[in-house]
Amino acid sequence: MNSERRQLKLLSYNIQAGTTTANYREYVTKSWRQLLPNNQRVANLDAIADLVAEYDIVALQEVDCGSLRSGFLNQAKYLATHAGFPFWNYRGNRKVGVIAHAGIGLLSHIEPALVEEHRLPGAIPGRGALVVRFGEGEHALWLIVLHLALGRRARSQQLRYLAGQVRDYPNVVVMGDFNTGPGARELREFCDLAGLILPTGNILTYPSWQPQRSIDHILVSPQMDIADLQALAVNYSDHRPLSMKLNLGGAVDLPGHADRNQKKQKTKNAFQVSRR
Repeated sequence: MNSERRQLKLLSYNIQAGTTTANYREYVTKSWRQLLPNNQRVANLDAIADLVAEYDIVALQEVDCGSLRSGFLNQAKYLATHAGFPFWNYRGNRKVGVIAHAGIGLLSHIEPALVEEHRLPGAIPGRGALVVRFGEGEHALWLIVLHLALGRRARSQQLRYLAGQVRDYPNVVVMGDFNTGPGARELREFCDLAGLILPTGNILTYPSWQPQRSIDHILVSPQMDIADLQALAVNYSDHRPLSMKLNLGGAVDLPGHADRNQKKQKTKNAFQVSRR
């Protein structure tokens, strides 16, 4: 990353498969939208694409990877294409026949050197994480994209596993929907094991229409310089997106930023992907 771009803009967003929710009642009255395609979903994805386009790296949760409810549209690819991200990836987590296929996604203007797909432990199989490296050697940035389980025991197992993947690296960012608040024991244990801090604190992200819970987090290595941190007041999902800007010093050396006007998109096979 050149000297003119020493600030890294990150966004973590649970997009609820591109579906808006205005109140708790709509989980019931409009539940059909989680099963069937509708025109509103595409318009909402376009709004999300406009929102995320200005960020360098975006971590997505609850993207649909191509099923009936999304009109068999891979939403990570759709957002990458319409927001102008040349690098993207996704990992399917839970599949319900042809009806729904939930997953996580990565959008980036910076080319990853490595992307690994990891299966996470838990009583109910299916959840996973993306472990991504930007740059090389001791100055590289390691990034984890995740969406943790609802149960505390499974979350604890998943976080202990992920701590083992990054505990030896000096520059780490972990982004996603943790399904638990900042005071949770398993989250504090993870920070201790992985050598990270939780600067998001009590920034409320759920539900989007009247946030009352802090369950979306961005964790970072202690030496990282946070310039800005906030939940964005938009209602394109039942979560609010979490935005962070990092001032990069000499400890992190990233490759150049891709041209935002680049039209030709590279698929997930344009960079190394391994599965674990």
